[in-house]
Amino acid sequence: QVRVVEAGGGLVRAGDSLRLSCTTSGRAFNSYAWGWFRQAPGKEREFVAAIVVVGGSTYYAESVKGRFAVSMNNAENTMYLQMDTLKPEDTAVYYCAVRGYYGGTYRYKERDSYDYWGQGSQVTVST
Repeated sequence: QVRVVEAGGGLVRAGDSLRLSCTTSGRAFNSYAWGWFRQAPGKEREFVAAIVVVGGSTYYAESVKGRFAVSMNNAENTMYLQMDTLKPEDTAVYYCAVRGYYGGTYRYKERDSYDYWGQGSQVTVST
């Protein structure tokens, strides 16, 4: 069994920064890509950012480009999301997702492209 754990959420003011982390435990496996999604109250879960393990390609939602940065520490099996210049509209529960290494097409924005999910970490940005 694979367990995905996010950490680093909290309450901040608009313009502040926050860094989320995500790691896995349990059964060892090779990962292909890791992603961040978020869900605000009353809204659908949406893609935020993703990173491919081999090569380090990164992808971002338009709403966070230039403010958020996703990175990966392969040695520690940990992904990070550095969030700068936070806005109230960034308030949401942030979920980490991981895709295993196997065939098929990886569509970074689609939830079905990921196999393992964390429980989420609340990020609240006040005005």
